[in-house]
Parts: sequence; C-alpha cells; structure tokens
Amino acid sequence: MDEETRYEAVRSRDARFDGAFFFGVATTGIYCRPSCPAVTPKRRNVRFFRTAAAAQGSGFRACRRCRPDAVPGSADWDVRADVVGRAMRLIRDGVVDREGVAGLATRLGYSARQVQRQLTAELGAGPVALARAQRAHTARVLLQTTTLPITEIAFAAGFASVRQFNDTIREIYALTPSALRAAAPKTHRAIGTPTAGIPLRLAHRGPYHAASVFDLLAHEAVPGVEAVTGPPGARTYRRTLRLPYGTGIAAVGERTGSSGTATHPGGWLDALLHLTDQRDLTTAVQRLRRLFDLDADPYAVDTRLGADQRLAPLVAARPGLRSPGAADPEELAVRALAGPSGAQELVQRYGKTLDAPCGSLTHLFPEPGVLAAAEPGSPLGALTTALADGTVRLDPGADRDGAEAALRALPGLDAAVIAAIRTRALGDPDVAPPGADTPDSWRPWRSYAVRHLRTAGELE
Repeated sequence: MDEETRYEAVRSRDARFDGAFFFGVATTGIYCRPSCPAVTPKRRNVRFFRTAAAAQGSGFRACRRCRPDAVPGSADWDVRADVVGRAMRLIRDGVVDREGVAGLATRLGYSARQVQRQLTAELGAGPVALARAQRAHTARVLLQTTTLPITEIAFAAGFASVRQFNDTIREIYALTPSALRAAAPKTHRAIGTPTAGIPLRLAHRGPYHAASVFDLLAHEAVPGVEAVTGPPGARTYRRTLRLPYGTGIAAVGERTGSSGTATHPGGWLDALLHLTDQRDLTTAVQRLRRLFDLDADPYAVDTRLGADQRLAPLVAARPGLRSPGAADPEELAVRALAGPSGAQELVQRYGKTLDAPCGSLTHLFPEPGVLAAAEPGSPLGALTTALADGTVRLDPGADRDGAEAALRALPGLDAAVIAAIRTRALGDPDVAPPGADTPDSWRPWRSYAVRHLRTAGELE
C-alpha cells in the first residue's frame, strides 16, 4: 500500500487494516489504528508506521480511545517465510525477553547486526523496540483488566525491573501504571491472582468461525492433556502447557454471533491462564493465538477463496473459517505421526503428571527427549530424536522449507504426516494435500481451502 491508499483507509475508518499499519498525528503526538473513531486528521499531519514500536520510537504515544496496541499483529508475519517474518514470530513468542537479541539472531542464523538492520529497514524498529512494545501492551492489558499487583504485572509482562516497567509505561501511555489502571472502567476488571488465574481477551480481526475450531479441538483432544466441555456454542477448551519457565493450564471459551450463529464478528475469545511462573505469560498467550489462528486476516482469505466457484458456497457458509495451528509444535508433530490412540497411550506411559492436577487435566504431553529414549529404533524414535537434538526445528522462527526437508529425511513419515506438521506445527497457510492438484487461485491460502473442504466433508 502507498501512503495515499493508507490515508483513504484512515478516512473510511476501515478496520480491515487494523494491525497492518498505524498512523501518527504530528499535531497531537498520538498514534492510532486505521479504524480510530476520532476526527480524521489532515493529510499533512499524518505519519504512517508498519508497527506500533516504530510509532513509539518516533515519539508518539498510544491513543486512549482506539487502543492501537491492542489490535492483532499483521497477518504478514505468519504468512511470510523470510527472516523478517520469522523474526517477528520469535519476538512474539518472547525469545528476545528470554534470550536477548543474540539468542534471536542465533535462532535465525544471522548476526545480531544483520537482524537489527533488516528489521529496522523494513519495520522502522529493531528487535529490542519490538519486544518492548509487546511488553508494554501486555502490561496495559493486565493493569486495566485484572487486579494483579503492579509489581507482579511488571515481571509477568517481561520487564527486567519495576523501574524499567514504570519508565516504559510513562513514555508510551503518558501515564504512570497506577493512573493507567485507574483510567479503565472498574466494571471491566476481573480478579486476577496466581491462584485464580489471569483472565485475558485474545483479540482477533474480522469474523471468526468459532464452531469449526472447537469442533476440531474436541475431535482431536487427548485425555489428560486436553478437554472440551460444555454445549455447542458455549464450549470451553482446556489444556496443559509446557512453557520456558514452568507449566500452565489454559482455558479458552467459545463465542458465537449475537444471534447464536457459529460465526461472530471481530472481537475476542475469553481466556484464563494458570501459570506456575508469571514470566511465561507472553509465551502462553502467543501459543494460544497460534493454536486458534487469531492473527489471520479473514478478509484476505475469504476474498481470495470466495472467488473460486468450488469454494464460494463454503466460504459463504463459514465466513472467518480458521486454520488452527498448535500450542506445542513438537507435540503436534508426534501426534500427527502417532495418531489419536497412539498419542493417548504415550501420555499414559510417558507423560509427566502435574504437581497440581486440574479436573481431568492431569499430565503434560511427554517431551521429545523422553520419547526418543523410550522408543528407539522406531519412526517415532527417529522423529523425537531429531526434535530433541535440533535436527528438526519447529519453533515459531523455523525455516519451513528446511524443516520439511529434514522431516523427509526421517524414516516412517509419509507425505500426509509431513503436510499436517507443516500446516499445524509450522503454521504455514499455503499447504495443499499430498498429490492434490490445487488451482493457483487458492494461493497463498491453500491450508484454509483444505480446512473448508474438510469441514464440509468434501475431503478426508
């Protein structure tokens, strides 16, 4: 998009572009999302930015009316396979907070200077600024929607110190943390404590066909690790999580449209997180976002696939259909190979029992290293050994083509298993079924086309 096209999106308050870019107003020092309901500023006073971090780095503070930092990130980061896309996925997963810029660069196979240069050139902000913007957003959400103590919020959001937290909040929001909390309506605030859990709203753009996602998760659920409860339209998905600093239990609620339809418009999914270490909050949130495909751009997907004669009625019947990912990519790879009954047996035999089981959630899915030692000489052993030693990488910043090549070199993995891993574990939006002759018009959304066909019962 050129700047004039972006300005037209701002003039029309087009929510389709929320998160795709941001604009700052020179006369007020505020930056907004394109759909901000405020009076449209004059063109000469508008500056455009690819990321919230770039706007913040240029001295703009977040609009208190449209909350631009709250929108889902650009869908480009999940589509793109280049170093910038891979870096953004890793930053969202909290890698910079845990491992620093050096750790991010090592995962990408570049020097720290190269990563800094590429991100700054394209996005107007380097990895440290991008991670800082994410921490600030997490902190604002917790301040305004929970009763967690401010000190706990600072570390849960990923800040290294309370002083760093205070300085960042004042710089970005022009308020102290206490004032930012006081500015939010108290009626919207939920109790959040380490024992009660942390309540969150997981935002998404455009329509979201929740029923199909919850149907799939219910069908795939592995007892002990996952559970889906409640009647259709009001179901809750719960699962255990293995995280960098500890463990967690997540619960995400299904939402329907205002008339009870399976699709609801742009908004959010309600979630509740119980974490043994609050520092895992950002990582846990991002893994749920990938599982529920919340950063997708349904406008782009539905427009492209809806123009196809075969897919048009399916898109019309299920607007906002998502292609779910994985909360744990390595777990998904093992499950794709072992199958549902095999995965359940692995949990029973090798899964780690939770220190504090929660209802039917009793285990963590076994780690690759445990399975590699327990199942030597088998295709499962070969896969888990490759995952454990890093021969196969499935983390958010993994090179998708490189990962597929490494998977193909392993024994016992057929094309269908590899396609499932690439679609779900690696979050590739453009994977076709093995042997299928799919039209080019479905690109780059073939994974969504396949999900439409499978949901409609037209494809195994």
